[in-house]
Amino acid sequence: MVLTAMSVLPVTIYVPALPDIADDFETSYTLVNLSVAGYAIATALTEAVSGVLSDRYGRRPVALASVSIFIGASVGCALAPTIEVFLVCRTAQAAIAACFSVAMVVIKETSSGRAAVKEIGFAGMGWALAPMCGPTLGGVLNELFGWRTIFVVLAILGGAVLMASVRQLRETSGSSGTSKGNLLASFRRVLASPRFWAYTLCMACSTGTLYVFLGGAPLAMSGHFGGSSVALGLYMAMVPGGFVVGSYLTGICGSRFFRSHLLVCARVVTCGGLLAGLILATLSEIQPFLFFVFCMFIGIGNGLTTPVVNTGVMSERDDLAGTATGLSAAMSIGGGALISSVAGTSLGGTSSVRVLLGLLLTSASLALVAALFAALVDRQPHARSAAEGGRAIRAREEG
Repeated sequence: MVLTAMSVLPVTIYVPALPDIADDFETSYTLVNLSVAGYAIATALTEAVSGVLSDRYGRRPVALASVSIFIGASVGCALAPTIEVFLVCRTAQAAIAACFSVAMVVIKETSSGRAAVKEIGFAGMGWALAPMCGPTLGGVLNELFGWRTIFVVLAILGGAVLMASVRQLRETSGSSGTSKGNLLASFRRVLASPRFWAYTLCMACSTGTLYVFLGGAPLAMSGHFGGSSVALGLYMAMVPGGFVVGSYLTGICGSRFFRSHLLVCARVVTCGGLLAGLILATLSEIQPFLFFVFCMFIGIGNGLTTPVVNTGVMSERDDLAGTATGLSAAMSIGGGALISSVAGTSLGGTSSVRVLLGLLLTSASLALVAALFAALVDRQPHARSAAEGGRAIRAREEG
């Protein structure tokens, strides 16, 4: 849980300090904002590569190395004399993203069957809460002690995580250190799995739905509802709050239901909430609170979806669980960004709530289709196993 939380905390904790960072380095806000894009790209690359490395060298070495790099990069950000050094160190902080895939695989390798979905669901609560608390913590530190203190605190937290990992994190991979071919060969083996594609496409479309909301909600709030930025921040917190609820529900229900059934239910919940919002917005004028209540179903559905997807992509091949998790995470980020870009073009500069809800429902519906595909893929091996079992029983009876 700590590793998953730490993997996302740096994404949002320094955002309130971006204007002060620009002023301190006497540069433009646009240039400082490159640290956001650079971090996102580095995160996707880290997710893809770290999974392969954890399969080859073990979970523990990758986790310890990523946290160590993160500590050094955080110190570099705190002491950066120029904007160029800051941007390089900020990008290097993305090494901590490797802890997400490591944590998912460790849970899978220390839990059996459906229990893994349950454990990943509870870990997902930490993954959701950290970016929610990040801006508040960063804003307070920036206001009281200056923006460099944010990165000092990140370095201290990284040190605490490193010490805890050294003491508590044990190697769970039984095949670490063995040769599994080169990186591209590992990717090819993972990408050959229909199950991997089904679950990853579902996660990409689910992530895309969230990205569309993040891009469209400010337009709707300022243009359609005429609300303040403070109100926007409070309302938008309802969506990650929904993610926490969804993760908690997965923790409770994960061991009771088959994963693809839970995945389909998650996507139906999101589509149902958005469809209800679209119908109501079409029939009458809705208030901002009600609009964000319907959007909260995005968070609930994604909270239910994420643990199931991570379990599903890891279930194909135990020896490539890390590769599958990392590659799926990277593709989900990229796919979500692509959906968001297409939706942004369709949305344009309009602040129409109906248009935004329609785009959200479209992306969520694509995720539902992928979830149904995943259920179909998961059903086939069970059907084959049942048929083989029936043939074996008939053979014994005939014998």
